[in-house]
Amino acid sequence: MATIFSRIIAGEIPSYKVAEDERFYAFLDINPLAAGHTLVVPKIEVDYFYDLDDKTLSDMIVFAKRVAARIREVTGCRKVATVVLGLEVPHAHIHLIPMNCEADVDFRRDKLALSSEEFERIAASLRGEA
Repeated sequence: MATIFSRIIAGEIPSYKVAEDERFYAFLDINPLAAGHTLVVPKIEVDYFYDLDDKTLSDMIVFAKRVAARIREVTGCRKVATVVLGLEVPHAHIHLIPMNCEADVDFRRDKLALSSEEFERIAASLRGEA
């Protein structure tokens, strides 16, 4: 059975796409810690981040770096946190979270409640369309 991330990549489940190439897909987290909180996933299903082959792992970091640069530019944050975390989805992924202090990356915090219009606006901005 395909993971929820594979179903998102395939377009079976809607997402707020930020970036995509032939091997990776980036989309807004629907339970964000901050506006612009983005997930980066490989298009291949591998459960554990460090089980990715070396080329895929290094290319994924380079892809995430480009997305993070755009997040920083659009949000004006001091840095973009890069977090590999999550057991609930068996598909390797990276969280890119705009941050101005370390508390901005506390996953125990309440998540933002954004409307679909706000998600669309943020995603368009990160894609360079706004």
